[in-house]
Amino acid sequence: MTSTPTGRRVTIDGLDSIAFDRTFRAGIEDVWAAVTESDRLARWIGEWTGDPSTGSVDFRMLYEGDEHQAEVLTVQECQAPRRLVLISRVPGEELVWHMTLTLVEHEGATTLTFTQSVGDDPAMAGGVGPGWDYYLDRLVAAETGGDPASVDFGDYHPVHQQHYLDMFS
Repeated sequence: MTSTPTGRRVTIDGLDSIAFDRTFRAGIEDVWAAVTESDRLARWIGEWTGDPSTGSVDFRMLYEGDEHQAEVLTVQECQAPRRLVLISRVPGEELVWHMTLTLVEHEGATTLTFTQSVGDDPAMAGGVGPGWDYYLDRLVAAETGGDPASVDFGDYHPVHQQHYLDMFS
Protein backbone atom coordinates (compact mmCIF):
# COMPACT_ATOMS: atom_id res chain seq x y z
CA MET A 1 0.00 0.00 0.00
CA THR A 2 1.20 3.52 -0.71
CA SER A 3 0.28 6.16 1.83
CA THR A 4 0.02 9.88 1.28
CA PRO A 5 1.00 12.41 3.95
CA THR A 6 -2.13 14.24 5.10
CA GLY A 7 -0.90 16.56 7.83
CA ARG A 8 -0.66 20.31 7.56
CA ARG A 9 1.21 22.84 9.63
CA VAL A 10 -0.87 24.90 12.05
CA THR A 11 -0.28 27.02 15.12
CA ILE A 12 -2.37 26.14 18.16
CA ASP A 13 -2.05 28.33 21.26
CA GLY A 14 1.27 29.60 19.93
CA LEU A 15 2.67 26.09 19.40
CA ASP A 16 3.88 24.73 16.07
CA SER A 17 1.68 21.74 15.41
CA ILE A 18 0.56 19.31 12.74
CA ALA A 19 -3.15 18.85 12.03
CA PHE A 20 -4.78 15.82 10.43
CA ASP A 21 -8.37 15.26 9.29
CA ARG A 22 -10.27 12.01 8.94
CA THR A 23 -13.94 11.79 7.99
CA PHE A 24 -16.22 8.93 9.01
CA ARG A 25 -19.69 7.95 7.85
CA ALA A 26 -20.77 7.78 11.48
CA GLY A 27 -22.40 9.95 14.08
CA ILE A 28 -20.33 12.19 16.32
CA GLU A 29 -21.04 10.07 19.44
CA ASP A 30 -19.66 6.96 17.73
CA VAL A 31 -16.48 8.69 16.57
CA TRP A 32 -16.07 10.24 20.03
CA ALA A 33 -16.26 6.76 21.54
CA ALA A 34 -13.64 5.50 19.07
CA VAL A 35 -11.14 8.12 20.25
CA THR A 36 -11.94 8.18 23.98
CA GLU A 37 -13.04 4.70 25.15
CA SER A 38 -10.14 2.49 26.17
CA ASP A 39 -11.46 -0.69 24.54
CA ARG A 40 -12.07 1.14 21.24
CA LEU A 41 -8.65 2.85 21.39
CA ALA A 42 -7.00 -0.54 21.96
CA ARG A 43 -8.06 -1.66 18.49
CA TRP A 44 -5.90 0.95 16.77
CA ILE A 45 -3.45 2.70 19.13
CA GLY A 46 -3.38 1.90 22.84
CA GLU A 47 -5.26 1.81 26.09
CA TRP A 48 -5.69 3.97 29.13
CA THR A 49 -6.16 3.08 32.77
CA GLY A 50 -7.28 5.20 35.66
CA ASP A 51 -10.19 7.52 36.29
CA PRO A 52 -10.52 10.36 33.77
CA SER A 53 -12.69 12.31 36.25
CA THR A 54 -9.44 12.95 38.21
CA GLY A 55 -8.12 14.92 35.23
CA SER A 56 -5.53 12.39 34.07
CA VAL A 57 -5.06 8.78 33.00
CA ASP A 58 -2.12 6.53 32.21
CA PHE A 59 -1.90 5.71 28.51
CA ARG A 60 0.12 2.92 26.95
CA MET A 61 0.74 2.54 23.23
CA LEU A 62 0.09 -1.07 22.20
CA TYR A 63 1.75 -1.13 18.78
CA GLU A 64 5.23 0.26 19.47
CA GLY A 65 6.81 -2.72 21.21
CA ASP A 66 6.92 -3.72 24.85
CA GLU A 67 9.58 -1.15 25.73
CA HIS A 68 7.16 1.78 25.24
CA GLN A 69 6.68 3.49 28.59
CA ALA A 70 3.25 4.59 29.76
CA GLU A 71 2.45 8.27 29.33
CA VAL A 72 0.35 10.44 31.60
CA LEU A 73 -2.44 12.14 29.68
CA THR A 74 -3.78 15.22 31.43
CA VAL A 75 -7.17 16.46 30.32
CA GLN A 76 -7.01 20.22 29.80
CA GLU A 77 -10.48 20.54 28.30
CA CYS A 78 -13.29 18.11 27.57
CA GLN A 79 -16.46 19.15 25.77
CA ALA A 80 -17.87 15.74 24.87
CA PRO A 81 -18.46 14.84 22.08
CA ARG A 82 -16.88 17.81 20.29
CA ARG A 83 -13.50 18.72 21.75
CA LEU A 84 -10.77 17.15 23.84
CA VAL A 85 -7.49 18.86 24.73
CA LEU A 86 -4.73 16.73 26.24
CA ILE A 87 -1.17 17.11 27.44
CA SER A 88 1.01 14.01 27.28
CA ARG A 89 4.08 13.49 29.43
CA VAL A 90 6.30 10.47 29.90
CA PRO A 91 7.39 10.34 33.54
CA GLY A 92 11.06 11.26 33.88
CA GLU A 93 11.26 12.89 30.45
CA GLU A 94 11.07 16.59 29.62
CA LEU A 95 9.17 16.22 26.35
CA VAL A 96 5.56 17.41 26.48
CA TRP A 97 3.02 16.92 23.70
CA HIS A 98 -0.08 19.09 23.31
CA MET A 99 -2.92 17.34 21.48
CA THR A 100 -6.36 18.53 20.44
CA LEU A 101 -9.19 16.44 19.02
CA THR A 102 -12.11 18.30 17.45
CA LEU A 103 -15.16 16.54 16.00
CA VAL A 104 -17.77 18.09 13.71
CA GLU A 105 -20.82 16.23 12.41
CA HIS A 106 -22.50 17.26 9.17
CA GLU A 107 -25.12 15.36 7.16
CA GLY A 108 -24.35 11.95 8.66
CA ALA A 109 -20.56 12.26 8.52
CA THR A 110 -18.19 13.22 11.30
CA THR A 111 -14.82 14.83 10.71
CA LEU A 112 -12.13 14.37 13.30
CA THR A 113 -9.36 16.96 13.31
CA PHE A 114 -6.40 15.86 15.39
CA THR A 115 -3.49 18.18 16.14
CA GLN A 116 -0.23 17.56 17.98
CA SER A 117 2.52 20.01 18.80
CA VAL A 118 6.02 19.24 17.60
CA GLY A 119 7.67 20.58 20.73
CA ASP A 120 10.59 22.96 20.81
CA ASP A 121 12.44 20.97 18.16
CA PRO A 122 10.97 21.23 14.64
CA ALA A 123 12.85 18.02 13.75
CA MET A 124 10.25 16.18 15.84
CA ALA A 125 7.85 16.69 12.92
CA GLY A 126 9.72 13.95 11.06
CA GLY A 127 8.36 11.40 13.50
CA VAL A 128 5.11 13.06 14.60
CA GLY A 129 3.73 13.48 11.08
CA PRO A 130 4.26 9.95 9.73
CA GLY A 131 3.31 8.49 13.12
CA TRP A 132 -0.08 10.16 13.25
CA ASP A 133 -0.84 9.45 9.60
CA TYR A 134 -0.16 5.79 10.45
CA TYR A 135 -2.26 5.70 13.61
CA LEU A 136 -5.16 7.67 12.15
CA ASP A 137 -5.25 5.32 9.16
CA ARG A 138 -5.39 2.44 11.67
CA LEU A 139 -8.35 4.22 13.28
CA VAL A 140 -10.09 4.45 9.89
CA ALA A 141 -9.48 0.75 9.31
CA ALA A 142 -10.83 -0.17 12.75
CA GLU A 143 -13.95 1.96 12.31
CA THR A 144 -14.76 0.86 8.76
CA GLY A 145 -14.50 -2.89 9.34
CA GLY A 146 -10.95 -3.23 8.06
CA ASP A 147 -7.98 -4.77 9.79
CA PRO A 148 -5.78 -2.17 11.53
CA ALA A 149 -2.91 -4.68 11.41
CA SER A 150 -2.95 -4.39 7.61
CA VAL A 151 -1.69 -0.79 7.94
CA ASP A 152 2.11 -1.02 7.71
CA PHE A 153 4.22 1.59 9.50
CA GLY A 154 6.90 1.13 6.83
CA ASP A 155 4.53 2.80 4.36
CA TYR A 156 4.71 5.97 6.49
CA HIS A 157 8.13 6.16 8.10
CA PRO A 158 10.76 6.96 6.95
CA VAL A 159 8.94 7.40 3.60
CA HIS A 160 7.18 10.65 4.63
CA GLN A 161 9.69 11.90 7.17
CA GLN A 162 11.20 14.52 4.86
CA HIS A 163 7.75 15.82 3.85
CA TYR A 164 7.03 16.70 7.48
CA LEU A 165 10.52 18.03 8.17
CA ASP A 166 10.15 20.39 5.20
CA MET A 167 6.97 21.85 6.76
CA PHE A 168 9.01 23.28 9.59
CA SER A 169 12.23 24.25 7.81
